[in-house]
Amino acid sequence: MLIKIYEDNPNPKAIEQAVDILKKGGVIIYPTDTVYGIGCDITNQKAIERVCKIRGIKPEKSNLSFICHDLTDISTYTKPFDTPVFRVLKKALPGPFTFIFNASGQVPKLLSSKKKTVGIRVPDNNIIRDIVRELGNPIVTTSIHDEDEIIEYSTDPELIYEKYQELVDLVIDGGYGDNIASTVVDITSGDFEVIREGKGQLEEYL
Repeated sequence: MLIKIYEDNPNPKAIEQAVDILKKGGVIIYPTDTVYGIGCDITNQKAIERVCKIRGIKPEKSNLSFICHDLTDISTYTKPFDTPVFRVLKKALPGPFTFIFNASGQVPKLLSSKKKTVGIRVPDNNIIRDIVRELGNPIVTTSIHDEDEIIEYSTDPELIYEKYQELVDLVIDGGYGDNIASTVVDITSGDFEVIREGKGQLEEYL
C-alpha cells in the first residue's frame, strides 16, 4: 500500500492507518529529515527480524537504531547522561543526527549490540514523529540503501514503492527524500565523537 502524507500538516487518519499497521506487527517505509527509512515497532521481535531480512542483515550483528518522538522518550532507553550532553541534544534535536548512547534495560535485546549501546534518532519530520507519538513507543529504523553505485539512497517514494511493495505493508509518500544519511555521533564516553559525517553539522550545537 502506498499513501501520500504531507509533512506540513500530516493527516491524522493516515497517521492512524500507519500506527495500526505497526501495532499488528507490520513493516513500513517512511520519510525522515534525511533518507527514507524502513522500520517496525521496537516491541515486536518478529517484525524486527523481518526488517533485518529485507535489508539482508543479521539482527544480533547489525547496528539498528530507533526513532523516538522527543528527548523525554530518549531517557527511557538510555543510561543517565550529564547536563552538558543534554544541552547539546536539546539544541540538535529534532535533527539529522543518530546519537549512540549506553543502553538502559528498556532496550529490547535484539537492538542493543554486544557493547550495550543503542543508536537513537529524533528526526525533524512531522510524519514519522507523529506516528511514533501515536504508537506510544519508538520504532526500529534502518536506511533504505540503493544497489545503484552512484546513488546510495533511494529518494523517489514511487520508485521505492515499486521495489518494496511485495516486502513491506506500507510505503508512505512524504515527498522526495534526501540522499545524505544522518551524522552518527557516539556519546557513550561522555564526549561527542562523530563516527560518520552526514547531513548534520554537530559543531553548530557544541
